[in-house]
Amino acid sequence: MLGSDAVIEGLRREDVEYVFGIPGGAVMPVYDSILDSKIKLILTRHEQGATHMADGYARVTGKPGVVLVTSGPGATNT
Repeated sequence: MLGSDAVIEGLRREDVEYVFGIPGGAVMPVYDSILDSKIKLILTRHEQGATHMADGYARVTGKPGVVLVTSGPGATNT
């Protein structure tokens, strides 16, 4: 099992339905694994937007709001 597959399995066990974010070099394996899962991917134009979307989703549904961004600008913009 790949590390990225383990991440997706953990998200699945927590009943995560959506992941919000922007793909980038450091997290591309995780994004590839998302495409092979039932988790729906919501691409955003900015990392802060992804964070706000995940927060709103979590508040409305009571389910986990997950954001996935890359290192560098992805980390500093959230």
